[in-house]
Amino acid sequence: MIQERAPVIEIEGLHVTFKTPLGRHVTAVNGLDLSVRPGEVVGFIGPNGAGKTTTIKVLMGFIQPDRGKARLFGEAAGSLSARSRIGYLPEVALYYPFLTAREALRLYAKVAGIPRGQREQLISDLIEKVGLLGRDRERLSGFSKGMLQRVGIAQAIMGEPDLLILDEVTSGLDPVARHDVRAILRNFKTQGKTVFFSSHELTEVALLCDRIILLDDGSIVEENDLGQMLASAKCVVLRVRHDSRVGDLPDKVIARNLGSGVHLYTVDDWDLAQRVREHLEKQGAKILEVKEAPASLEDYFVRKLGHKTT
Repeated sequence: MIQERAPVIEIEGLHVTFKTPLGRHVTAVNGLDLSVRPGEVVGFIGPNGAGKTTTIKVLMGFIQPDRGKARLFGEAAGSLSARSRIGYLPEVALYYPFLTAREALRLYAKVAGIPRGQREQLISDLIEKVGLLGRDRERLSGFSKGMLQRVGIAQAIMGEPDLLILDEVTSGLDPVARHDVRAILRNFKTQGKTVFFSSHELTEVALLCDRIILLDDGSIVEENDLGQMLASAKCVVLRVRHDSRVGDLPDKVIARNLGSGVHLYTVDDWDLAQRVREHLEKQGAKILEVKEAPASLEDYFVRKLGHKTT
């Protein structure tokens, strides 16, 4: 009989509240329960203020919860033994602006306890891996947000951690950098390592994740394998041409402008699709195509939590 491996991340009954400057208590995390298995890539998504960053700070030991438990590799969150196996990238990473990228990584390598004789080659490999080759001797004060994010990713994967915890990992990255990050995270997965990350870039989440945890108001709204989640969320798509406003559409219609006068309207079912079609035709729009299609993760998110701002 094969024994199931213990979860890498375990959270049970987690509650976190904050006191505002005006004395009001705000619940950031409300009775959260979740676990992440070894080798999983899990997307932790939700609108602003859902509790994602607070949960991650609890896992790193930066915040103590009011109630509940958080464990990493069976150890208490924030313990030295747990932290020694984690690579972490915060939502907002701050750096010494007068250092170069290479100098900053050299400092991280020293703090991480990487032997002196291995540091320079390791740093050179990381610089190439995250796309900083040729820029590594420039001061960080001249780096864009995306370039600084590359430095953060390099320090997070330094030392080959068993678990990556990444808060808004693709923030500020251009398409080439996002491609590089996907390759890095997929390589971690092939090594049997675990990735837990939050992001508002839902296309990236869909390309990377095995499983999605959807959070709102500090609680889980839904948790499922990505394929199963989207398979249960068929939608109807209308591709339409019009060059002017078409008035107010029914609720629960997701609209996108594809350019050149072509627009895409996504709805939940055929009845609503027919109502939208009739409305658009009355406004002089030309219907190019109507078809059933799998929902994208972005569409699914909007349909679940459209009342929130992402």
